[in-house]
Amino acid sequence: MPIETTVSVDRGDYEDTATPWDQDLWRAEALAWVAGGLAAHGLRADGERAVRLRPWSVLVRVAVAGGGAVWFKANPPASAFEGPLTAALAAWVPQYVLRPLAVDAVRGWSLLPDGGDLFRTVLGREGLGLGAWEDLVCQYGRMQRALTPYAGEMEQLGVPSARTAALPEVFDRLVAANTALDADRRAALKALRPRLADWCAELADLGVADSLDHSDLHDGQLFRPAPGRYTFFDWGDAAVSHPFCSLMVPAARAREDHGPDALFRLRDAYLEPWTGHGRTPAELRRAVSLAWRLSALGRADSWGRFFPGASGGAGEEARAHWLMRLADEPPL
Repeated sequence: MPIETTVSVDRGDYEDTATPWDQDLWRAEALAWVAGGLAAHGLRADGERAVRLRPWSVLVRVAVAGGGAVWFKANPPASAFEGPLTAALAAWVPQYVLRPLAVDAVRGWSLLPDGGDLFRTVLGREGLGLGAWEDLVCQYGRMQRALTPYAGEMEQLGVPSARTAALPEVFDRLVAANTALDADRRAALKALRPRLADWCAELADLGVADSLDHSDLHDGQLFRPAPGRYTFFDWGDAAVSHPFCSLMVPAARAREDHGPDALFRLRDAYLEPWTGHGRTPAELRRAVSLAWRLSALGRADSWGRFFPGASGGAGEEARAHWLMRLADEPPL
């Protein structure tokens, strides 16, 4: 895999951000590791290679001989758990995720097969309606329920722990560390803190066990390889937290296309796997409302998972933005 085969490097809005890809030795080692991972599966690179660089990941699409492609991903230390987590999910819930071709847990590297069409691509090409969104959040909820017994094991893999009862401590840590908050915003967050503690305690008392929160499940973070089938990926923002915190991102995205009534339909579809077990529909809907608000903490926390040396200014402001979103009234 000679370096000269690279055909494109996409830095998005982060032209000045340093990533390990810019280091000759690191790049050579990574490409050699990819070649070894391919060889272990009887594959070899052949043709184009496209590189996507962001402060939070290096992603390389590698064309393989005979057609198709694989994906190399490098995570920064704060999200190096993604590879081991992806491998574990492939053992626990194989019908919902990709099975990696290779994982280097120490270096935070993964080699993944191509998952087919992104849900975003299918939405645009086939004009899928709100029913497709309902199907995917219902399937995602089923996956989360199946993962509930593995919450402790996920934490042992390095997935950040943001348990529902401990979210006030997550809030305190994020506020204390944030360099973008001015005095007025800090004062507003300090005043909000007692209410946040009450929301967390109420949500914990409703009795839905902590599980895997993707934290950024938008339409570009899952595949739709076949009608009615969805494959979830990109776990670098994930945490072990209240599962309902995951609903905010996909529901808000669906609302953009289908209007505010979409929120209620997606909520009810998402709650279908969680019904029964001694909890009333009213209690589950209340849990969704509380988790919708508290999901801002997961979004704030994930913005700090950058490569060492990457510019943290934008990340700190994004963290501050999400912390202030805790005061927003949930739409559900």
